[in-house]
Amino acid sequence: MSMKTKIKTTSNKPSSYPIPQVLRFKARCALLAAIALPLALLPGCKKEAAPEPEVTVQAEHPEQGPLAEHIVADAVLAPLAQAAIAPKISAPVRRFYVQRGSRVKAGELLATLENNDLAAAALDNKGSYMAAEAAFATATRAQVPEDTLKAESDVAQAKANLDLNLSIVKGRKQLFAEGAIPGRDLDTAAAALVAAQASYDSAAKHLESLRSISREAALKSAQGQLTSAEGKYKGAEAQVNYSEIRSPIAGVVTDRPLFAGETAAAGAPLLTVMDTSSLLAKTHIAQSLAQQLKVDDEASVSVPGIADPVAAKVSLISPALDPGSTTVEVWLKIDNKAGKLKVGTPVKASITGRTVAQAWKIPAVSILTAQDGSKAVMVVGADGAAHRKPVTLGISDAEDVQIINGLAPSDLVVTGGAYGLDDGVKVKVGPAADDDKAPAAGRAGGTD
Repeated sequence: MSMKTKIKTTSNKPSSYPIPQVLRFKARCALLAAIALPLALLPGCKKEAAPEPEVTVQAEHPEQGPLAEHIVADAVLAPLAQAAIAPKISAPVRRFYVQRGSRVKAGELLATLENNDLAAAALDNKGSYMAAEAAFATATRAQVPEDTLKAESDVAQAKANLDLNLSIVKGRKQLFAEGAIPGRDLDTAAAALVAAQASYDSAAKHLESLRSISREAALKSAQGQLTSAEGKYKGAEAQVNYSEIRSPIAGVVTDRPLFAGETAAAGAPLLTVMDTSSLLAKTHIAQSLAQQLKVDDEASVSVPGIADPVAAKVSLISPALDPGSTTVEVWLKIDNKAGKLKVGTPVKASITGRTVAQAWKIPAVSILTAQDGSKAVMVVGADGAAHRKPVTLGISDAEDVQIINGLAPSDLVVTGGAYGLDDGVKVKVGPAADDDKAPAAGRAGGTD
């Protein structure tokens, strides 16, 4: 017979567990609940809240002081003056007097070309010119005066003959009236008077023509022959002078492609001279920036291989836009008497634009730009959190930017670590994080 005793219940459903086991299970649960309740009330057993993340940033107050706007652009150094000297005639080079790198003065003889044939032609034309001068002197000092004197003499002789015939006719008229002579004698005298009058009129007209027309024409003819001969002579002399190559400017010989004995072609550069005592940094900038500049504005040029920027001044602002780029060409003049700077060097030009004597300024790295283009900064509030403040900017240089509106002198502006900070994030001012800690700080701050 089994030791277990079956217990009948009034429920229609049979019990899953025996009654003693159920009672023991309930007792255990009550005991555990009684133990857990006091433990939950103990202070040491409370769940601690997660600490709020704190980002280390660098910050400083706005400063007041002078601020100058700098316009930075790429430029290329060019000579102050340049002459690519090309001969006007084709001839072999007889001799060079300079080498590449030689310093020359304006008007100095640099080279000579073969010119024997040109010198002979010039000598021939000189002889023709001298002969024309002699002919001109003869015409103006002898021939024309002699012709005029002869014409005046002819007029005087004709006038005397006319006067004689007039007196004869007058006397014979009186005698004829008295019946002393026949009418035939009076008619003869009258005919002689008419001939004398005609001779006088012809001589007078010839003298007048000689004085007003013939003399002037003779002088012009002689002058024309002299001028023609002089022109031919000077042309031949010019051809001889073309064989002497002289420098139009003072400077340095930078190119000499030929050697003595080689033929120089007319129009092809034989020597190149550059004035490098001063150089021009030529750059192109936007029209809006060029409007702020004027001649003699201060500037500087950063040259590769030279540690310190080289001082310069604005020497020219183009009055017209470049048709290709719609920019304005600006020239900066740089002193180069020491000869350290080389023509053709690409440089970085910085031109001083607008200047504010007392500007409130902060580092340019502090400025945050939103997608709509608005500007803002992060400031450390009294609650120890970073807060975004919109600002209005003025001029700027390479390091600082002017704040026109939006900040007070007492504001503590975040200058490092502001990128990615959300408004209200707890921050502490301290030194910049190390490279290995910078990514963690950026993650703690979030993204903008």
